[in-house]
Amino acid sequence: MKQNLAAIKALLDDRVEKYNQPSFISNDPVSIPHRFSKKQDIEISGFFASILAWGQRKTIISNCIKLMALMDNAPHDFMLNHQEQDLTRFLGFKHRTFNDTDLLYLVYFFRWYYSRHKSLETAFTGEQGEIKTQKQRLEHFHDLVFSLEEAPHRTKKHISTPARKSACKRINMYLRWMVRQDNNGVDFGIWQTMKPADLVCPCDVHVERVGRRLGLITRKGMDWLTAEELTDHLRAFDPKDPVKYDYALFGLGVEEKF
Repeated sequence: MKQNLAAIKALLDDRVEKYNQPSFISNDPVSIPHRFSKKQDIEISGFFASILAWGQRKTIISNCIKLMALMDNAPHDFMLNHQEQDLTRFLGFKHRTFNDTDLLYLVYFFRWYYSRHKSLETAFTGEQGEIKTQKQRLEHFHDLVFSLEEAPHRTKKHISTPARKSACKRINMYLRWMVRQDNNGVDFGIWQTMKPADLVCPCDVHVERVGRRLGLITRKGMDWLTAEELTDHLRAFDPKDPVKYDYALFGLGVEEKF
């Protein structure tokens, strides 16, 4: 691989330029938070879009649009001000194994959280930014979400944590949306405590396949350490923004069948 590092970097840089474009948005779940301008609406809609992001992208986007409509297309206001009877509208909502039990609990959590905090970023970093590593941040977020007494056990499978050795693809994708910022307009960059250099690359089947073919992944299986291994290799290409290469790996896998 060492002999080919320059060639791999050139390939990935080219594909970042190709795929990290506004044209990427419409067919990707990131299109859901792009429907909003208020910071908290972007946070909440982005969270649900990432959590539901498995399966066909067309179906993911369709179900997320329906979900936002159930929140009156004002998710932050809905979380803070809904009445008990408003929650009946969620009954029957389903996306693959995510159902109304999971949804109702997360609405309950967000009402609790946003009545005490202005931004969801501190759910990862701590109030003073005291939680420093991505592994610790994702573990802290998971534990916080399920710290309320009403938390159903079944919902835990929908929010991954490195503590269960998960690669945490969907949460890492969400963090990419919230933290990365450039002039291309796909990611939002609305969170400031976390830096792009901190991020861990989201690893779905496409990214994993391309990463292995390029020699950027050598570990067997796909877990948190594998995601860290991939990210460490990407840092060699850009230490300040390694996860920009998510665009390249995903595009090579999905669009080019690399």
